[in-house]
Amino acid sequence: MAEYETHEYDVLVIGAGGAGLRAGIEAAELGLRTAIVCKSLLGKAHTVMAEGGIAAALGNVYPEDNWQVHFRDTMRGGKMLNNWRMAQLHAQEAPDRVRELEEWGSLFDRTDDGRILQRDFGGHRFARLAHVGDRTGLEMIRTLQQKLVSLGVDVFAEYTVNRLLKDGDRVSGALGYRRQSGELVLFRAKSVVLATGGLGKIWSITSNSWEGTGDGHALAMYAGADMIDMECVQFHPTGMVWPPSVRGLLITEGVRGDGGTLRNNTGERFMFNYVPPMFAAETADTEAEADAWYENHEGNRRTPDLLPRDEVARAINSEVRAGRGSPHGGVYLDIASRRNADYIKRRLPSMYHQFMELAGVDITKESMEVGPTCHYAMGGVRVDAETGATNVPGLFAAGEVAGGMHGSNRLGGNSLSDLVVFGRRAGVGASEYAQSLEAMPAVDDAASSEAAARVLAPYDGSGRENAYTLHKDLQDLMQAKVGIIRTESDMLAAIEGIDELRERSQHVGVEGGREYNPGWHLALDLEHMLTVAETITRAALERKESRGGHTREDFPGTNAEFGKVNVVGRRAPDGTITVTQEPLPEMPAELQRLFEED
Repeated sequence: MAEYETHEYDVLVIGAGGAGLRAGIEAAELGLRTAIVCKSLLGKAHTVMAEGGIAAALGNVYPEDNWQVHFRDTMRGGKMLNNWRMAQLHAQEAPDRVRELEEWGSLFDRTDDGRILQRDFGGHRFARLAHVGDRTGLEMIRTLQQKLVSLGVDVFAEYTVNRLLKDGDRVSGALGYRRQSGELVLFRAKSVVLATGGLGKIWSITSNSWEGTGDGHALAMYAGADMIDMECVQFHPTGMVWPPSVRGLLITEGVRGDGGTLRNNTGERFMFNYVPPMFAAETADTEAEADAWYENHEGNRRTPDLLPRDEVARAINSEVRAGRGSPHGGVYLDIASRRNADYIKRRLPSMYHQFMELAGVDITKESMEVGPTCHYAMGGVRVDAETGATNVPGLFAAGEVAGGMHGSNRLGGNSLSDLVVFGRRAGVGASEYAQSLEAMPAVDDAASSEAAARVLAPYDGSGRENAYTLHKDLQDLMQAKVGIIRTESDMLAAIEGIDELRERSQHVGVEGGREYNPGWHLALDLEHMLTVAETITRAALERKESRGGHTREDFPGTNAEFGKVNVVGRRAPDGTITVTQEPLPEMPAELQRLFEED
């Protein structure tokens, strides 16, 4: 039997981004023994890449903004596939969460009269994003991290959880290992909150850092949790396309929110050619009208450069495929001709330094080359809107690992407010569940020993396969077959390819010891990535239409019947993954009336 150290808590939070930190804060303030486990260093979370701002209807720039407009924008952006109750709670509670961050020390940019400044972003009718230059996510992490530490929450940094453990049907803990030493660690807990973030490292061109391997999605599936909307993966329209070493690195939507425009290789502002009917009434028809809106913020006829991300990403993809792209396979994003150097350096300091240092491009004088990059998973674990509870007792989820809030496409800025709104709610839900238990759930010795054996299994492999090679093959397969544009034939080929990769993964060998061994860590992550990749592909095959972040070339239009269902994915104990269609929750009549003009 493998040896491992053991820790015991009321609430165990897996992940230390915005959702995990906010859940941990709430549980600690409610008096629960709480711990945070994070795969990387504390503060090294994907949340810091949310640069442009946090969406909340504060009404500081446009007094007419309110939660109903924010709710409507979110639902329309998600093409009505959202869990309406999550979108409602998010819009109603986001302003309080922003003010809470300010009370805890976040230093937001200010209006001339001292209120929190808000900027424009794609899909939002009004300027709604509270921001700290283009480093908003970093400021949010700093604030939440300091608050968490002040409460005395235990933090296990550079630990990876590989399996959740159960007592009958309910979750009772987790087993993982220290990344530095390779020592196995068992966490016993009354409740577990998954806040593990995204899955972008399944694709070869992605804004995601190395942590984004879909761990939480897979852990939930192994435990029996339902997944929804897994076919809906957001390709952010503006990632760096050159040089190759930084291909996919995010360029904040704040560049376009502050006046940047997209152009093809003829200099045309091509987004005027791609305005969908749903947004035509509120989108400028001419460059002069769009420019006037940028300069004066009068009226609602917005520039088409700020359409929702799925619309912009598809437009860029179409321009490149038509031969109107930039030399390195993207298009041009220009802010230099619209704003002076001082304005750009003040409002977009990270973007200025990023391009100067990594690409040798001075964005105060030159255009950026940009293109779609895998950025965000709208799909994830199905949760209860009020509490973050999954269908597995004792298991909760919040943030990017949880599905439902964003429907088929997330609006920029909604990610940060999602983290704090539902991070807090999951913290409350997990705490109340833990308080309802009289005793700590049991941990089965046989189950924990089996989980430990899985973690050590790569050391028993034949060694004829290399984890890095397999990972690259998976990324290339998903990029080519399940990317921004999909067809049935490609996705069937992807399923076959994933099966082959899974067979090859059984023969991965690991050399060296367990201390500081990234090859071992990647070999373990591969199991999760293959599970999640298959789920995404099967869900994408099931949804025979194009909606939001899911685009089928063989089914190019939306289908009213598919607009009424979520695709739900499940994993059987034998590893078989199935998908089914289940009806969306019905929206109350008073909320439906907000969409009558559509």
